[in-house]
Amino acid sequence: MSFFGFGQSADIDIVLNDAETRKKAEHKTEDGRKDKYFLFYDGETVSGKVNVTLKYPGKRLEHNGIKIEFVGQIELYYDRGNHHEFVSLVKDLARPGELTQSQTFDFEFTHVEKPYESYTGQNVKLRYFLRATVSRRLNDICKELEIVVHTLSSYPELNSSIKMEVGIEDCLHIEFEYNKSKYHLKDVIVGKIYFLLVRIKIKHMEIDIIKRETTGTGPNVYHENDTIAKYEIMDGAPVRGESIPIRLFLAGYEMTPSMRDINKKYSVRYYLNLVLIDEEERRYFKQQEITLWRKGDIVRKSMSHQAIMASQRFEGSSHPEKTPTQSQEEDS
Repeated sequence: MSFFGFGQSADIDIVLNDAETRKKAEHKTEDGRKDKYFLFYDGETVSGKVNVTLKYPGKRLEHNGIKIEFVGQIELYYDRGNHHEFVSLVKDLARPGELTQSQTFDFEFTHVEKPYESYTGQNVKLRYFLRATVSRRLNDICKELEIVVHTLSSYPELNSSIKMEVGIEDCLHIEFEYNKSKYHLKDVIVGKIYFLLVRIKIKHMEIDIIKRETTGTGPNVYHENDTIAKYEIMDGAPVRGESIPIRLFLAGYEMTPSMRDINKKYSVRYYLNLVLIDEEERRYFKQQEITLWRKGDIVRKSMSHQAIMASQRFEGSSHPEKTPTQSQEEDS
């Protein structure tokens, strides 16, 4: 509604050039819903058009310039007023002047660095978006288009198995082993648990996957633990010498890659938590950190040199007999 002529006199729309073909990925919003957004990777070009449509044809629209920005920012929920921008690119589309008719402007951000994965957590949000602005003397006209970024990793060169012991002197001695310490998001955790000494009556045993989000620094550090999965290993009393196999499929759970000290603002870590409960409801547990990574077995043609190199490193390490091919990522 135009009130004393101060209302919004034009609509802005941002359309990506490859909107018809670009893959979309589900991403959780702040209120817990899941929406689909256009999916990008580090180094990919972001290009498209900004459509400025005048609401009143024949009426001039005076402006102080038209621009589009590509922004990557982190927002800590306890510090809502401050947005920490780690990527900020601007393209001027039009100099100050006036529009006498609806107009379309092309834009291109070439090989844009997108160093971190999009993330919505309990205390922090990292997001990327395009923002088109028609600058005006009294009220700017803006439109945002949010995108999602996934980070692809190369196959880890070192991926040793995990061997640990849980013991209570003269009562309980358990060894457990997991096949590796780094898993991609659709991997399978394979392991075994050996009961070497059992003198307490264990009635239940499970493995939990714990996600720990750490935000802030110094005195303003917040930890949020979230149990992603519970996997029952055993219901009943084990005997000495018994071994129990573990096979836990990660693909069914909602997880992100491990994130360490992202822009010095937050970290996301994952732990395997082995829990034993005896007949008196006492709990014994042992926790071990694991690293999660996003597997990219093939790469889009439009990806940058560094993104292609990352994929080639993965291909070369995991399938030495194959040559790298180009296309797109395996898991969204």
